[in-house]
Amino acid sequence: MYITEQELSGFDTYKYSCKDTSPLSNYVMHPFWNEAVKLFPRWLAPNVMTFGGFVLLILQYILLWYFDPTYYASTADIAYPPIPTWVWWFSLFAQFFSHTLDGCDGKQARRTGTSSPLGELFDHGIDSWCVSLFTLNILSVFGRDLAPVSLMYSVQCMTLMTFLLSHWEKYNTGILFLPWAYDLSQVLMAIVYFITAVSGVGVWRGTLLGYEVTILFKVVLYVATFGFAVPMCLYNIYIANKNGTGKNLTFYEGSLPLLSPLLSFTILTTWIYISPSNVLSTNPRIFMLIISVLFSNILCRLIVSQMSNTRCQVFNKFVFFIGAGFAVTLYFHNPVIENYILLTLAIGLTVAHIHYAITVVNKLAAHFGIKVFSIKQDSD
Repeated sequence: MYITEQELSGFDTYKYSCKDTSPLSNYVMHPFWNEAVKLFPRWLAPNVMTFGGFVLLILQYILLWYFDPTYYASTADIAYPPIPTWVWWFSLFAQFFSHTLDGCDGKQARRTGTSSPLGELFDHGIDSWCVSLFTLNILSVFGRDLAPVSLMYSVQCMTLMTFLLSHWEKYNTGILFLPWAYDLSQVLMAIVYFITAVSGVGVWRGTLLGYEVTILFKVVLYVATFGFAVPMCLYNIYIANKNGTGKNLTFYEGSLPLLSPLLSFTILTTWIYISPSNVLSTNPRIFMLIISVLFSNILCRLIVSQMSNTRCQVFNKFVFFIGAGFAVTLYFHNPVIENYILLTLAIGLTVAHIHYAITVVNKLAAHFGIKVFSIKQDSD
């Protein structure tokens, strides 16, 4: 059972509450989206726009995987053919329009009078997967010369952590505090793709402000995560509990959403260090795809809990499959067997997560008597 009757009934009383204090978002992006949404016909369902942006990122991901399966294509090693220029132009197109569609879907819902908890769940659920796609796609620009696989893993984990913290924050406070880094990162990625399409990947091997690009990238990443995201999240939860405006959960209950991510991070990091095939170097795409699917499922279940005001799941079942795969790898300690385990996990968890998403969305649509991809309501 993916969603309980208690969770379904909890959605009936849900009210969206968020705070967005980003200057970029309020003074640039929202005015742009307010005009852009007028280009879409009123009969177009907001969820179609949300899903359209997701499909663009998936296509970009598939293209980059095809031309750059191991993240060597953008290195200085001539043994690996470079990624074609047109792929970077498509990446710019996919990045810009996925961000635009993500910004316009909510406005389209309000414009057409079709706002619903289903739309928010659909939007944020897809975002939980997109956050990994953004990372895995942009890393192809730099290749292993500038972004060693250890850095790639760190980038993915910290990006997911930032997204998780926003929803953990909402689980405790009832308010979604939108991080400043989101829109800024979206704009910067579009700029990076544009520069790469015009000048080629070699432009990133130089220095910027007298420092190597990799050094600046690390500094910005760590400062954004541990200097801003984590402290602000803890501060907002503290203030909400102090003022009585939050849910006033006990430390244990409030920390439940962090248990599965922490356990997952521990298993995956340990796996990397003792992998018989040096998995992060030999199969980075497969391994990081597993991470993206795992965390997306964890985050989706957390979003369902926070929106329905129900208790968060203590341990996600996907974590047990990851743990079992790791245990079998430890037992056999064979690179070939490990590769089969990784492939099985990647395919199995992806299919299971898609099935989970479709089931939950359809149940909510039936509960509210609406269609997922159409504005027209059921006649009955």
